[in-house]
Amino acid sequence: MSTTQSERLRQLLEPLVTSQDLDLEEIEVASVGRKRVLRVVIDSEDGVDLDAIAEVSRVLSAKLDETDAMGEGEYDLEVGSPGAERALTERRHYVRAVNRLVKFQLTEGGGELTARILTVDDEGLDLEVPGVKGRKPTSRRLAFDEIDKARVQVEFNRKDKKEEEA
Repeated sequence: MSTTQSERLRQLLEPLVTSQDLDLEEIEVASVGRKRVLRVVIDSEDGVDLDAIAEVSRVLSAKLDETDAMGEGEYDLEVGSPGAERALTERRHYVRAVNRLVKFQLTEGGGELTARILTVDDEGLDLEVPGVKGRKPTSRRLAFDEIDKARVQVEFNRKDKKEEEA
C-alpha cells in the first residue's frame, strides 16, 4: 500500500474509530489472489470485544462505501484486535501490557531480555526479570530508547498474584 493511500485511509477512518472510544492501531491493504483485503486493527485501554469490532466494522464499511478511498476494485474489510502476541510500539501499548511478560530486543547489541512489565512512565519501564534455576526475580529499569522491538508473550501456566497469596 502506498504511503499516500495509507495516510488517506488513516485520515478517513481514524476519526470514526476514535468516536467509538477506540484507538486505530494499524491499517494494511494486502492482495489475496485477485481480491484486496483492508485490515484494520483497533484496541482500547480495556481491550475490544466482538460487539465493538462489529460496530466499528459497520461504521467503517459505510464510510468506505461512500468514498473512493479503496478505488474501484473489490475488497474485503477485516476489523480485529492486535492479538495475544502483539508488538509494542507506542507508550500506550506498554501501559496496556503492565503485568504481562514481554520479550525485548535491545538496541546496539544489547541482546534479548524477557521480563514482566511492572510500571510505565514517560521515560521507560520498571521490569521484573524472572529468576533462572530457582533464583529470585530481579528488578530492572529499561528506557524506551534502549528498546528496539518488544512483543507480548503468551503465558499458559502463569498463576495470578491473588492465587499465589491464597
